[in-house]
Amino acid sequence: MSDSDDDDIPRLSSHTLAALQEFYAEQKQQSDAGRDDKYNIGIIEENWQLSQFWYSQETALRLAKEAIAAAGEGGRIACVSAPSVYQKLRALHREDFSVYIFEYDKRFAIYGEEFIFYDYNNPLDLPEKIAAHSFDIVIADPPYLSKECLRKTSETIKYLTQGKILLCTGAVMEEEAAKLLGVKMCKFIPKHTRTLGNEFRCYVNYDSGLDHEI
Repeated sequence: MSDSDDDDIPRLSSHTLAALQEFYAEQKQQSDAGRDDKYNIGIIEENWQLSQFWYSQETALRLAKEAIAAAGEGGRIACVSAPSVYQKLRALHREDFSVYIFEYDKRFAIYGEEFIFYDYNNPLDLPEKIAAHSFDIVIADPPYLSKECLRKTSETIKYLTQGKILLCTGAVMEEEAAKLLGVKMCKFIPKHTRTLGNEFRCYVNYDSGLDHEI
């Protein structure tokens, strides 16, 4: 190829090149943001037929931080029917713990290998990779406010946890929760994005930060 042929090759001006680089940078930023968006609470809408009510951002963050503190460095966290806590945990972009989401709603399968299909009616029907007593803490929010639902979910909780339990359910379940799981009501009062008809509370079986003011 001659020098004259080289001269025929179109070249971008420095201004056009800078504009192009800026465009690609914006595209990458939007792509990265899109990956992050899937962990936003509300990105998957509530399905009231499945008794889904998401926590407020503040409550989800408080519960996520409590789970991390309770699990410890390199700990394993199980979120049973508590998807908004799972989403907040992943939105924190921390690498010092692992977490799984146990959920009936298969829309949450977008979370890949961390999604475990879970039906409280079959409390121990779990994949082989989920070993007994393999989680440092279990956060559970039984989908229905009934003794039967709490009893069956409690079977799952006791199978998964090495000891620590953080249960979120109605205040009316206090006595039943204590009987089934040995948990006590915390001072912290969780909030949802929508107002619920029943008073909602958190319960733990360990010395928890949820019993202390922030």
